[in-house]
Amino acid sequence: MLRQRNGILMDALAAIDRALDDGDEADDVLRSVVAALAAEPAVTWAGILFLDDGTLTLGPESGKAEATSRVTVPVTYRGTVVGELAVDGDVETTFLNRVAERIATHVLLGWDTGGEAWEP
Repeated sequence: MLRQRNGILMDALAAIDRALDDGDEADDVLRSVVAALAAEPAVTWAGILFLDDGTLTLGPESGKAEATSRVTVPVTYRGTVVGELAVDGDVETTFLNRVAERIATHVLLGWDTGGEAWEP
């Protein structure tokens, strides 16, 4: 059941926090994030785009895209935009900004490795 408090989708936020806490590879975490967002009744699609040389490239996505209702927010790491979080559906930007803040490090790593597993 969808629970909201101050317009925030609490179930999705809890699922996202669990994915972040699991400590998996950046790509796995980001796939879990978009899956959690797309699982909400008010959302039909969620995706993360990586910014590379001024071009946004679609990374992990989940659901059925309906761009007519798309809401996007930048994902910023230490003051630098590294990507974009996009959701099709009825979601407030304040919620998406909270998610973008939480996933910024993973978006940076996902972009930096080009989707490949990182080897130290």
